[in-house]
Amino acid sequence: MEPLKGLILSGGRGTRLRPITYTSAKQLVPVANKPVLFYGIEAMAAAGIEEIGIIIAPETGEEIKQVTGDGSEFGVRISYILQDEPAGLAHAVLTAEPFLGTSPFVMYLGDNLLQGGMTDLVDAFRTNEPDALILLTPVPDPENYGVAEVDADGSVKRLVEKPPEPKTDLALCGVYMFTAGIHDAARAIEPSGRGELEITDAIQFLVDGGKRVEPHIVRGWWKDTGRLDDMLEANRLVLDTIEPVVGGEMVDSTTHGRVIIEAGARLERSTVRGPAIIGAGARLSDCYIGPYTAVGPGCVIENAEVEHSILLEGSSVRQLDGRMESSLLGRNVAIGRSKGQPRAFRFMVGDNSEIGIL
Repeated sequence: MEPLKGLILSGGRGTRLRPITYTSAKQLVPVANKPVLFYGIEAMAAAGIEEIGIIIAPETGEEIKQVTGDGSEFGVRISYILQDEPAGLAHAVLTAEPFLGTSPFVMYLGDNLLQGGMTDLVDAFRTNEPDALILLTPVPDPENYGVAEVDADGSVKRLVEKPPEPKTDLALCGVYMFTAGIHDAARAIEPSGRGELEITDAIQFLVDGGKRVEPHIVRGWWKDTGRLDDMLEANRLVLDTIEPVVGGEMVDSTTHGRVIIEAGARLERSTVRGPAIIGAGARLSDCYIGPYTAVGPGCVIENAEVEHSILLEGSSVRQLDGRMESSLLGRNVAIGRSKGQPRAFRFMVGDNSEIGIL
């Protein structure tokens, strides 16, 4: 088998993460202070893939290019491929055909996280040389995913996109491996009821044509980070794997458990209970940071408690009587309480935001 290329889909609009994604690509929202997209690139690099194409959209493509670069930071070569409209995953494959050529490739959804990377999966694909290899995982709500039906011998017999009455609980994860035959399959199918060329239909075309499509059941965790709860869960899962490093300045402050304090951060009279990460240049004073919190670079937290949350770069939380938890703050967001009386709340909130006061 000739060398594999990588294809990362990073063109989605991220409507479920608004208002964060009004101003930033969802694939660049950080998990444990690293953009989600970077985890996929690093996984491909670790699996020996050297050439990666990233599908981008007109609205967010320039930002993704600027943040991600040419790939040298990851030891790979990155090409950017513009998809004019979000017309389905199979349409993205066809858009990338000039880049992919006749090479086999791994396709990875840029807002997904897969525990343990993909090295073993790539090795299995190279060794067994099927026409396609798909990753499956049991989910409690298969009606929201592409669902696979598998024969007794373990081969894939049928794929259905978001079936109202799923026959199995095996959902397609956001990682696929294909030979070049998928291009002809994508050209042969018709748009679905929602007007998209579905990758499930293209894979079904391979199955119907007698091609070998192998399933691989994911044993670890897999996360689609498209919603707030999923982002927080992915943040928790990644923070569970960190090793403690204290590179910042600690003044009358303590850490408990696995905590990363990045260089340039300064903590005064504060406690951080891990797993947690405090970004470079952050300033914390008289505060408590609880488990599963990622504080981004340059954030300021004063006289407040924060737990199970993600704070993006430059955000601040000041003078809160209660604990802020299970929250995602965008860049340069300021949360605070006025000292004036009588006590009142004052908000400036973007479209489709959600505020909970307990």
